[in-house]
Amino acid sequence: MTVKTQFREIEGRSGAYYGLLAALVIGIGLGLLAAVLKGTYGHHITGMDNQIVWGLPHVFAIFLIVAASGALNVASISSVFGRTVYKPLAPLSALLAVTLLAGGLAILVLDLGRPDRLIVAMTYYNFKSIFAWNIFLYTGFMAIVIVYLWFMMERRMNRYSHMAGYVAFVWRLVLTTGTGSIFGFLVAREAYDAAILAPLFIALSFSLGLAVFLLTLMAAYRWSNRPLGDVILRRLKNLLGVFVAAVLYFVAVYHLTNLYATRLHGVEAFMLLHGGIYPLLFWVVQIGIGSVLPLVMVFHPVWSRSRAVIGAAAGLVIAGGLAQLYVIIIGGQAYPLDMFPGHDVSSSFFDGQVAPYVPTLPEFMLGIGGVALAFFMVAVAVKFLRFLPDSLADDKVDPHHSTRSAGAETASAGA
Repeated sequence: MTVKTQFREIEGRSGAYYGLLAALVIGIGLGLLAAVLKGTYGHHITGMDNQIVWGLPHVFAIFLIVAASGALNVASISSVFGRTVYKPLAPLSALLAVTLLAGGLAILVLDLGRPDRLIVAMTYYNFKSIFAWNIFLYTGFMAIVIVYLWFMMERRMNRYSHMAGYVAFVWRLVLTTGTGSIFGFLVAREAYDAAILAPLFIALSFSLGLAVFLLTLMAAYRWSNRPLGDVILRRLKNLLGVFVAAVLYFVAVYHLTNLYATRLHGVEAFMLLHGGIYPLLFWVVQIGIGSVLPLVMVFHPVWSRSRAVIGAAAGLVIAGGLAQLYVIIIGGQAYPLDMFPGHDVSSSFFDGQVAPYVPTLPEFMLGIGGVALAFFMVAVAVKFLRFLPDSLADDKVDPHHSTRSAGAETASAGA
């Protein structure tokens, strides 16, 4: 027997809802203020310079872009792999994919100082540059996911939703490969220049996107007083654990491969041992707090039954992902360029020196603005459109749940 899922908007009339919107609008305002300050005074008010050209705003932007690709994973599991239990979650999954990408792109555009410079990037293409490819990948992804949403939510177009899901699934893999290749194609930076960064970013998108989706789902159903059963939470938290383990695997392969190459021992020692803030973020935040601890939390036989623990694990995964991107993006630039391999270079222009970087308040403001924009769009969309199922109780998500539960109780009583 199939239970038909009913979708309904949230009421959005409470003081808490308007308070949330007000907080998000303030966050967006902070981001716009940071953009105005950077456009007026220049990038010298940030911690970025000609050594560190990608700073904290780019960490937030790439986090949102990568998470956008991963957030669509729930919808892909339903459409591509035929797991019908995830079908009620597909509209929210696609909505998050669009809004997170919009927030990330907003940060990148506003970081230009003069957003009108985007016109140059959109009219003059150097197809040897991965950045030129990404313009098509990002805009194409947003267009495809919007069409996918339309096919899912318009009854007359439902029969095409599976086909759109396949296209969106393939496109998101290509998009995340392109994002990882931004660094993998940079041969001048020893911390980059690795083909494995592409699959690493794909795995990272799975874990970060699912963590963001899980927190959004739990918050939406808690604040709207709608039932959210254990069946769907248990599946999602187990899937999150698998993705976190996959990221750990690719991180281990990346660093072991670099350690095997003698010429990369210096950059590995910098990243893992004596690089100051970067080894601290790597070992403590990325590996310890953001990977190992969440794995223990989601797979522990007792702790994983608590929704607070599941939510905390998702939050820690996000913190670990931000730390990982910070180490990759900023740590990779801080390590000195090897301008002339095999030779010692000395000059007054930072040759052979670690580039210092301290993020400033405008950078934090811009990053927060992008995140606030993404979730403001989600909060408004769920009020006016039917993205959320009326109920995700166990008997609604899994029609056989009550039958199995009764059978288990009968067997237990007989024993």
